[in-house]
Amino acid sequence: MKRLLSLCLLSCLAANAAHAAMVTKNLDYDVGGKKMQSVLVYDDAVKTPRPGVVMTPDWLGITPDNLALAKQIAGKDYVLLVADVYGADVRPKNAEEAGAATKAMYANRGDLRARINAALTQLKAQAGKAPLDGKDWGAIGFCFGGATTLDLVRSGGDVAAVVSFHGNLATDDPALAKNIKAKVLALNGGDDKFVSQESIVAFEKEMRDAKVDWQFVNYGGAVHCFAVPSAKGDVPGCQYDERTAKRAYARMHEFFDDAFKAK
Repeated sequence: MKRLLSLCLLSCLAANAAHAAMVTKNLDYDVGGKKMQSVLVYDDAVKTPRPGVVMTPDWLGITPDNLALAKQIAGKDYVLLVADVYGADVRPKNAEEAGAATKAMYANRGDLRARINAALTQLKAQAGKAPLDGKDWGAIGFCFGGATTLDLVRSGGDVAAVVSFHGNLATDDPALAKNIKAKVLALNGGDDKFVSQESIVAFEKEMRDAKVDWQFVNYGGAVHCFAVPSAKGDVPGCQYDERTAKRAYARMHEFFDDAFKAK
């Protein structure tokens, strides 16, 4: 019995240690006089240097659910920076507040681009402090975060590859695509009512005209938010799809592996 109890205790301690290995660290900085607070996420139990990825969440921004998603994505593969683009004083509590926050950013795309580039700078500054390899950089984003990720590379962000999950594809200036140096992967729900066919056609033309190394994938039957586990249909047309999410994340890993090896 004592041996059994000891084994149970060791198992519990091991589980707790594994859980404690996932680091979340707030990074405070200013962008144009605006205070920002992004969150660094990585598994400290794994000492192998790895790529750094900027993750811009959906329109709710930095929430417990989105941090949980960041931890799942980071795993043993990446050091993630969950980017704050609203400001440390803006943390939407519902769809109405989130809508107002995104509207403000879409009205000031220059500020949005400055903030997401600052987040990338903050991530790169963690080299030597976090287990970053210091050479492989990427970015991902969800919904509004997908649009933000695309704006990062449109503004010349120095990353090897980016992935947009059910993101807004539209831009305020198609000519900015000439600045794109990264490989671009846009993952879209085939039945997404928030992404119009017109915006898809315009995005594809934008990428072609700028001679970007790009891919666009439509997942049949999937709608907006298909890769966000916390999307339970509270917002009509925004629903997590486990099957599609698994396919999309596998595609993301493959895409990053290919891009980082090519450097």
